[in-house]
Amino acid sequence: MRKSPPIFLLVAFIAAASLTAYLAFGTVRDLFAAWNGTGPAGFIPVDSPNTGPGTPSPTVVAFDPNAPIQPAGYPTPHPWDGDARVTILVMGLDYRDWSEGNGLARTDSMILLTMDPEKGTAGMLSIPRDLWVNIPGYGYGKINTAFQTGEINRHTGGGAGLAIETVEQLLGIDVHFYVQVDFETFVTMVDEIGGVKLEVSEEIEVDPLGDAPPKTLQPGVQTLPGAIALAYARARNTPGGDFDRAARQQQVILAIRDRVLSFDLIPTLIARAPTVYQDLAQGVRTNLTLDQIVRLGLLAGQIPPESIARAVIGEPQVTFDWSFDGQFILLPIPDQIRLLRDEIFTPDAAANPVTANMSLTQLVLQEGARVAVLNGTTTPGLAALTTEMLSDLGVFVTLTANADGLYPETTLYDYTGKPHTLQFLVERLDINPARIFHSYDPSSTVDVELILGNDWVADGGSP
Repeated sequence: MRKSPPIFLLVAFIAAASLTAYLAFGTVRDLFAAWNGTGPAGFIPVDSPNTGPGTPSPTVVAFDPNAPIQPAGYPTPHPWDGDARVTILVMGLDYRDWSEGNGLARTDSMILLTMDPEKGTAGMLSIPRDLWVNIPGYGYGKINTAFQTGEINRHTGGGAGLAIETVEQLLGIDVHFYVQVDFETFVTMVDEIGGVKLEVSEEIEVDPLGDAPPKTLQPGVQTLPGAIALAYARARNTPGGDFDRAARQQQVILAIRDRVLSFDLIPTLIARAPTVYQDLAQGVRTNLTLDQIVRLGLLAGQIPPESIARAVIGEPQVTFDWSFDGQFILLPIPDQIRLLRDEIFTPDAAANPVTANMSLTQLVLQEGARVAVLNGTTTPGLAALTTEMLSDLGVFVTLTANADGLYPETTLYDYTGKPHTLQFLVERLDINPARIFHSYDPSSTVDVELILGNDWVADGGSP
């Protein structure tokens, strides 16, 4: 089965379509208003019983720069005033999965983008396809199946809607918009801007889609056409596998942005805007309107490279394992994922103790984790006394009870990712780091489970 494309078209699309706003937003709006062509094609009604994403015979819809570029029934965007931080989930799909009889497409890659108009900052967080998560309403599975599951089950908002819900649950943040693209659209975009200039750090063999033979790229700076740039970003034959591939995708995002900004492409993009828009809309679905794309593109062009944070959810945030049915999976370490999230999405907010200058106790109060305190010893009332002590310190204890057995050492279970509460409990109760277990379960009624062991008694821990 051919794999899906890298999912960085949003940045290219935004930049190419909307850097014209440097000249005047009204110019772009008037140009589209005067255009007599038809609008984006390729949309398949979500209620059609015999169609799926990428099915041939596209339905042409009327062009409207103020309407989302998606069929009816797809996700309604979160309200956004244009000034607050905005997050966008970008998903790459290979629609040929459907045409070749491989079923509805899965997302082979996901990147969550964020931009803060007020602070002039941006960030990119890559989410690995093998991450084992709770897909809301459908149980556990790889995160790349969320889109497919939503399409098959006609979930509210379709596959994009369920993918958004899954990412929101994983990271604990709102996703305002989504963009769903295919690889042919990416190739078109890169070729439209004359290729993309990249610095290849090491020799790498890339395999373009179609009949073209594999190509070996040598280290150095080079300008790659769309098909080769796609193959470079899709390659996973380096020691870091998918983690390396995610980093290359982010490299290509910034290279496309630099290409548009560095070359005098604005007059060409203005002249070709309707054609480019129609070509790209063939392989794009999004709940963004063209007007919003213009605004975001202008913002993207104004943010300096040093203000764009980049990260990949990787080995520090996951452990390697196998699912019950034999699939290779990545198990999330929720508190580590949330810390990485904070670095990318809230570098100037209270989630960052250095920037916000908040104490650990203040961060625990802000985090509001639901904590269960369970007695795993033979000392009567130990859980109740510990609950009283922790409550006085600002910990939100929602359950006090006996454990299911005796524990020689005090143990912590992290279910949803509350890093500051974990740190506070470890420091206050002097818990052995080896007794901290991460069991991602967003459906859990508590965020952290504290099981008191005999060491807490032996250390004089009884309050």
